[in-house]
Amino acid sequence: MKIALTAAIAVWLACGSAAFAQVQPPQDRINTALARARQVGIPVTLLESKVAEGKAKGISLERIAAAIERRETTLEHVSQLMKGPQGPDVADLSVAADAIDAGVSDAVVKDIADSAPRDRRAVAIATLTDLVKAGHVPEAALARVKEALKRGPEALLNLPAEAGQRGNGGTNGPQGNANGRGNGGGNGGGPPASVPAPGQSTEPSKPNKAAGSPDNPGRGNANGR
Repeated sequence: MKIALTAAIAVWLACGSAAFAQVQPPQDRINTALARARQVGIPVTLLESKVAEGKAKGISLERIAAAIERRETTLEHVSQLMKGPQGPDVADLSVAADAIDAGVSDAVVKDIADSAPRDRRAVAIATLTDLVKAGHVPEAALARVKEALKRGPEALLNLPAEAGQRGNGGTNGPQGNANGRGNGGGNGGGPPASVPAPGQSTEPSKPNKAAGSPDNPGRGNANGR
C-alpha cells in the first residue's frame, strides 16, 4: 500500500510539472533556458542572438521559446561530447550543434572534432554538415573531410564545391546533373555558410536551415543541443 501511494504521488508530481511547463509564459521559458546555459557554461550569446533574430523577423514568442529550449539542450549535449583538453569554443559549439540537428551522429561529430586541428575544427565540422545536407551519408562525408584536412586549408574550403562537381563519381555522393555537378555543389570555394568570413561576426549562423524551420526562428513565418 505504501509503495502504491508513493508511486501515485510521483505520477501526480510529474503530471504537475508537465502541466506547469505547458502554461509557463514563453519569456519565462526563454529565461529558464538562458539560466540553464549559464549554469552549464554554454555562452548565452549563442541563444540570445537567436532570440533577437526571431523577434526581428516577427516570429511568435512561443515558437522562439520552443526553439531556444531545443537549441540549449543540443548545445549542452555537444559541450559534453567535445569535452577535453582542447574543449570547444563558441564557433565549435555552434557548428557541432548544427551537425547534430542535421542528423550527424555523436560518433562522427566527435571523430572530426578530435581529428581536426583546433584552428580548422569549426570549418571542418561545418563542411561535414554541408556535405550531409547535400545528400552524403555522414560516414562518407567524414572520410572526405579528413582527406581534405590532409591536403590543407584550401582543400577543406573547396570541398563542398568539389564534392558537388563529382556528382555520383564520389563515395555516396548526391546524384549529379547533366553537367556533372551534384545537387550539393557550389560554384566556387570559400568557407561553409556556418563559418563567418574574415571581418564578420565570430558567431556562425546555422548552415542551410530550411526557411521557417522551428529550429531557425530567424526565418519563415511564425532554436535554436
